[in-house]
Amino acid sequence: MTDYVVCVRNKKTVAGEKVFGNEPGPTLFLRVPGDAYPRPSQAIARSAWVAEVLSQAATGVNGMTAKPTGDILVFIHGYNSSQETVLKRHRRLAADLRSVGYRGAVVSYDWPSAQSGLNYLEDRDDAKDTARRLRDDCISLFSSQQAAGCEINVHLLGHSTGAYVIRNAFTDADEKTSIKNRPWTVSQIALIGGDISSRSLSDADSKSKSLFRHCVRLTNYQNPYDSVLKLSDTKRIGLAPRVGRVGLPGDAPRKAVNVNCGPYFSGLDEHALTQGVDYYGSFDHSWHIGDITFATDLASTLAGDIDRHQIPTRRVLDGQLVLEPPKA
Repeated sequence: MTDYVVCVRNKKTVAGEKVFGNEPGPTLFLRVPGDAYPRPSQAIARSAWVAEVLSQAATGVNGMTAKPTGDILVFIHGYNSSQETVLKRHRRLAADLRSVGYRGAVVSYDWPSAQSGLNYLEDRDDAKDTARRLRDDCISLFSSQQAAGCEINVHLLGHSTGAYVIRNAFTDADEKTSIKNRPWTVSQIALIGGDISSRSLSDADSKSKSLFRHCVRLTNYQNPYDSVLKLSDTKRIGLAPRVGRVGLPGDAPRKAVNVNCGPYFSGLDEHALTQGVDYYGSFDHSWHIGDITFATDLASTLAGDIDRHQIPTRRVLDGQLVLEPPKA
């Protein structure tokens, strides 16, 4: 199956072949064959890319307007991610979602991040730059489609520093008149291992005003056992508690929902799983993609047909929503 990727990495030549690097570069729209990984030679015209993605996303027709309806999920990865890992996650995410009933498209936004945890701060600087690319080359693109009457729902899934890219892109979008003046919105935003401060998602914090203004709902999947997000990590000195570890603040807007995955995660057996097949990267930070219970919950979230408190993969425990396997 063909995969669709928006890539904002630079290009370099290795052994006479053009490949992608780990610095920001011009935006390319890639059509990646199902047996390959991203290469500059896979770039196609933006108009053709959009047409193909919209065709893949369409799952029905609005009887009132006769326009296609459907869904596009845009996956935005975190730091310390090679292109191979990004596409493996992309493909596993798409396969798992399809297996639980999601019929829309999945695309990835691939920004430059190195393959070393030591590059954390540099990657965050690159994330700031590529957030503007997400604004100009994705948010602007889809907002113009909505302004033209497109009824395909756009959703975002941000992993780790991908949450930082999303938040900054929305803030930047409200600072650009050509986008700000359009009536645009994304449907669902989901964060996994979210590497932004919990307090930045409070109702009173200006950092996320634009984020909440332009989405229908934001779902944060919290894992208290996420060691990658611990404050004692030397890369993170001076950073406030992260939303992916401690959850949403008590005064988060009403359209935000927190799902505590801690009780579910604590029952998983990492040793019964294979890295690179069942999950990719650090297990406690990246277990979501490859886990069918998470995929089932995410699919229900994207569909939006069930109230947040009634999704079958959730229950209330001690006053908070927690993830649990669906009942047989």
